[in-house]
Amino acid sequence: MAAMSPLRRRMIEDMTVRNLSPATQRSYVHAVAKFSQYFDKSPDRLGLEDVRAYQVHLASKGIAWASFNQIVCALRFLYGVTLARAEMPERIAYAREPRKLPVVLSAEEVVHFLEAVPGLKSRAALTTAYAAGLRVSEVVALKNRDIESKRMVIRIERGKGGKERYAMLSTQLLRILFPGRDPVHPIDQTVLHAACRSARQAAGLEKHVTVHTLRHSFATHLLENGTDIRIIQVLLGHNNLSTTARYTQVSTSTIQKTTSPLDRLDLEIVPPA
Repeated sequence: MAAMSPLRRRMIEDMTVRNLSPATQRSYVHAVAKFSQYFDKSPDRLGLEDVRAYQVHLASKGIAWASFNQIVCALRFLYGVTLARAEMPERIAYAREPRKLPVVLSAEEVVHFLEAVPGLKSRAALTTAYAAGLRVSEVVALKNRDIESKRMVIRIERGKGGKERYAMLSTQLLRILFPGRDPVHPIDQTVLHAACRSARQAAGLEKHVTVHTLRHSFATHLLENGTDIRIIQVLLGHNNLSTTARYTQVSTSTIQKTTSPLDRLDLEIVPPA
């Protein structure tokens, strides 16, 4: 790994200059290190055909598309920015994302789930995820100063892509004893993932529930209650309205309120004799 050290240092500097989050930097460095280990060569001695061979290897192992694309992002950054090979990034292909509908809990299921979460700290954090539609990374990064009770908003300092935004602060959430953030030992994402698994089992839910399920449920419930989809887009921090629009596919009230064209026809259907 000695040959990687100068290149790794430069890549970290490039990521720092571009204000990539520490988590993104760690994942990129790890991805590049695994790529280098696979060929037992420094990446600056590898080219597009090597990248393609590595992608074929990853696909043969059945790697999840999200993990695959994270590696693609790392390699695109390495070759496009750090190694200044402008022709390469666009030729490193992403995996096609399967278009699956998000899992959504009903209001009753949210109640059963949150009441089953073990531990006050995890319960408060997961309640916040649902109440404000936050990602798990945003929940664990919250600090007391981010809760602006006079304006009834929550300040998200570093959302996805390093963006800042405001999320809604529920009146009921404000009454909950939200655990003070320990800047040295904040709550870990793995703790919340484990709490989700325990709560799902304790609540007897058959659906696959993750922290992100609470965010999906937040958006869908707002839509079902008549909130404009453009407002939901802002609250979720989505760049594109098309990303938010997928919740119309799982909003049962939206589906139920839509009249079938058949119901507009003056048609008598005579059953066969």
